Amino acid sequence: MILSHITKRYRGTTALDDLSLAIEEGKITAVLGESGAGKTTLLNCIMGLIPFEGEIDGQRFPKAKRREGCSYLFQDALLLPNLTAEENIRFVLPKEAGDRAREMLARVGLRGKEGSYPHELSGGEKQRVSIARAFLYPHKLLLMDEPFSSLDLALKRTLMELVRTLRDEEGGTVLFVTHDVREAAFLAQRALVLRHGKLIGELAIDAPYPRDLLSPPPEAKELARILLEAGEIK
Repeated sequence: MILSHITKRYRGTTALDDLSLAIEEGKITAVLGESGAGKTTLLNCIMGLIPFEGEIDGQRFPKAKRREGCSYLFQDALLLPNLTAEENIRFVLPKEAGDRAREMLARVGLRGKEGSYPHELSGGEKQRVSIARAFLYPHKLLLMDEPFSSLDLALKRTLMELVRTLRDEEGGTVLFVTHDVREAAFLAQRALVLRHGKLIGELAIDAPYPRDLLSPPPEAKELARILLEAGEIK
């Protein structure tokens, strides 16, 4: 996916400033940067949730139009409280999607929780439901907006491994936003660094899987250096 000269302004504030970059197909790419760097705005432009200036793969999107073949995993689980775990996954899909929904719940470790309501699930279980929903049907691109940021270390590691395993099995490209260098170095194969809506650095992360969240690969130090020199971390 090629993004060319992407610009997005909110009431005089420039969130993305003539941003051009490439997202490698079939890889997991992290987008790093502090609050206000333009990370979430970038995902929203790619998903087609907001209009913007510029082009994606040679096409302009002057009006918001949801992009086909994309799934979005948010920081919060965003489950409907009056629906069960299974119903939250398949409520917008045909009735025959029930078998696939139950299969995905089992694959994310929630076998037996199909009939549970959100208030009966832990925070980690709710996020597992969201992950199952994101992988329910084939997609070309999965966008993730800091879905692991509020989790403890052990659960963070477990769910990131789960996403990687499902991506390996189901295919597709993953683009995820984080402010945590360790998360990027643990999960991604490539990292992009944004500051004030501009791309200020990028780095390939070639360490083999599985990786250690507590002892990240050497590329983590290089990412930290880029952020430090840009004033993004103190």
